[in-house]
Amino acid sequence: MLDWLQLNLLELASNITDANKRIFALYLASSTLIAIAVYLFTLSSPRQNGVIKYLFNKKVWLHKSAQADYQLMLLNKFIKALLIVPFLFAAAPIAINTNIFISELFELSSKPVVGSQMAIWVFTLVLFLLDDFSRFLLHMLLHKIPLLWRFHQIHHSAEVLTPLTIYRSHPIENLLYAMRMTLVQGLAIGICMSMYGPFLTMLDILGANAFVFIFNLVGANLRHSHVWWSWGKLEHIFISPAQHQLHHGKQVQYYDCNFGTALAIWDKLFLSLRLASKKRPYKLSFGIENKQKNPHSLLNLYFSPFIVRPVKNAVTLTNDKKSIHLENSK
Repeated sequence: MLDWLQLNLLELASNITDANKRIFALYLASSTLIAIAVYLFTLSSPRQNGVIKYLFNKKVWLHKSAQADYQLMLLNKFIKALLIVPFLFAAAPIAINTNIFISELFELSSKPVVGSQMAIWVFTLVLFLLDDFSRFLLHMLLHKIPLLWRFHQIHHSAEVLTPLTIYRSHPIENLLYAMRMTLVQGLAIGICMSMYGPFLTMLDILGANAFVFIFNLVGANLRHSHVWWSWGKLEHIFISPAQHQLHHGKQVQYYDCNFGTALAIWDKLFLSLRLASKKRPYKLSFGIENKQKNPHSLLNLYFSPFIVRPVKNAVTLTNDKKSIHLENSK
């Protein structure tokens, strides 16, 4: 038991040394530099408190919401080891069966030279596109399906955003994302095996998909932060940090927008794209409208999705993301 605990703690600490993790040290460093540039060149209000106080605002980092994020990051790690890891071994049979199906369907026999540059680029791109689209699709379903929203609202209950808010999620949602990842990896490998053979190589930077690495390097950690950084016309193609902050907005005009992770084209296709303004909207705030008592307690975060709370003498107007109750005055 002690060895298992130590192993998981070491793996958690390795997040800052693993380029496949959002809080990889280089990604945090690049986001910090971008945040400093935003502070110096885009803020119009007086900067009397200095850049350090701007970046590490106590009202953000020490907020009860942020403290809950830190606790969830630690506890979910141990739950993941028990609940999610077994699903990760399913990618191989998915890849094999996908390869067989495509090869037989299109009668593929000859394959290009193994390890060719074309094979490397195609496999890397296919993996990135399938991963990004599947993230978008699952994220949208987490908002649109009431049962799934009960779990996803744990993430949206964050009232302040920090890079560690990405770990503010319910284990059931983490399980769904793990199953998604297994399916995507199996499909990508199977598709490319049918074209290029079994020995596939991904174009990587420090072990991470090259496209994902670049996206994370250009400020992905600012998506969950108080630093407002919009990308102008590029937001028609890529999701900026400011666009994701709009996604977290609890005001009705921000409901169900910008589900994408890296590419904005999926949101554009499904009519959920919303561009960000150059300046942060004055009234933008985070959280959910139907906030419960003690919304940041661990018991509430883990068990509230399983509790049904009937509303008596009320007319309920249900939005895909929030529920607004108009009490009956009679």
